[in-house]
Amino acid sequence: MRRLLERFGRPRVLAAGVVLTTVGMAWLSRLDLFTPCLTGVALPMMIIGAGQGPSLAPMTSSGVDGVAPEDAGAGSGVVNTVRQIGSALALSLLTAVAATVCTGHGAADIAARSGMALTCSTVLLVLLSPPFSP
Repeated sequence: MRRLLERFGRPRVLAAGVVLTTVGMAWLSRLDLFTPCLTGVALPMMIIGAGQGPSLAPMTSSGVDGVAPEDAGAGSGVVNTVRQIGSALALSLLTAVAATVCTGHGAADIAARSGMALTCSTVLLVLLSPPFSP
């Protein structure tokens, strides 16, 4: 990771990570009752994972830029707290949206609700991603 950051800079690495994560989420959101595990779940999850590495660490370090060295621990804690609260709020929103989907069949309902939640999470990822400038 350090080599990537040194070679391309934090904004480019962060943008690449967010793009990979978004692509994986968009692919995964096509989930339905007959989605094959390998191509419909495993491969998108691998892309999401490949995007999370280059995005989470630079995002955290960007959040503590400009913080005095003696306050770096507290600054990092605030960044992680905001991430956790945002995740909880997004999860509650996605759960509420997914609960509105009904197909009338148990297994199809689960697949449709999951697909809807993943689609909405992809939209949130795009809307809430920080602007990038190299």
